[in-house]
Amino acid sequence: MEQGKQGYSYPIRWGIIGCGDVTEIKSGPAYQKTEGFVLKAVMRRNEDRLKDYAQRHGVEKYYTDADALINDDEIDAIYIATPPDSHLRYALKVAEAGKPCCIEKPLAPSFEESQKINEAFSKKNIPLFVAYYRRSLPRFNRVNEWIKEGKVGEIRHISWHLSQPPSTIDKSGAYNWRTDPKVAPGGYFDDLASHGINLFTYFLGDIKRVSGISVNQQALYGAYDAISACWLHEGNVSGAGVWNFGTEALDRVEIYGSKGKIFFSVFEENPLIMKNETEEIEIFIDHPKHVQMDHVENIRKQLFEKKFTHPSNGPSACHTSWVMDQILGQKVP
Repeated sequence: MEQGKQGYSYPIRWGIIGCGDVTEIKSGPAYQKTEGFVLKAVMRRNEDRLKDYAQRHGVEKYYTDADALINDDEIDAIYIATPPDSHLRYALKVAEAGKPCCIEKPLAPSFEESQKINEAFSKKNIPLFVAYYRRSLPRFNRVNEWIKEGKVGEIRHISWHLSQPPSTIDKSGAYNWRTDPKVAPGGYFDDLASHGINLFTYFLGDIKRVSGISVNQQALYGAYDAISACWLHEGNVSGAGVWNFGTEALDRVEIYGSKGKIFFSVFEENPLIMKNETEEIEIFIDHPKHVQMDHVENIRKQLFEKKFTHPSNGPSACHTSWVMDQILGQKVP
């Protein structure tokens, strides 16, 4: 093996815990295609699906027991891609094993659990990455460049409206962990809004004050389905958000500056728009086929390059969890 700049050796052999849908195209192949990385093993409790995944993706080793994968001496780093309620359990075991880790977002269902995960890796000085991959995508980095270059002047306010109609699964009453309050108290808000809030703090700095209202308007499942919030970033940029999962689809972010505006979508494949006093720019930047590719390549950079720090780590993900908890903390009976 070749020695990397941070003491890690080429190649880094990865194991994935939870090889579900997100790992099929979005993330899993990125660990195979990134230079210096090898996807060595995968874990899933359903053995038939596990074997099928390993065979289709050409993965050498597979386990139905997460502990066996975590403690495998041939596995150097681990990607946890399970539902959020299991993140703490697996993360603490990975930290104890002393291995770098990437965890799917949100980091955990609560700020308290997110803190425990972050502290476990921090105490051992082990790299912890969180799959808020939008911080690494070229499309959103262009927005960040516009902000930093002062294209719209000083930023005054950011707002986001995200809504979508109930799905067939929602209407059927079938189980969905994304709307199980034990796994995701905010329902789709936990799964989706965390991406945007994390991205906004990347653009504008941490949030110092936040409040919100959460209700269940449709009674289709136990989690909340309608949430609104307002907040204040450390630089006194105000923010507001509305997330409703029982109405027509809309995904629109508006950033207001002293000299112009920026418009974009967090999830929808829409163009970026920037308008100021002298120009109007509308561009479309494609995502890579494997949308976490840039995110995973940035993991490689941190592990092998001395001066590079990954944009999505434990502390920034913890802050997002704190914001989410604050929004969901004020509940309407």
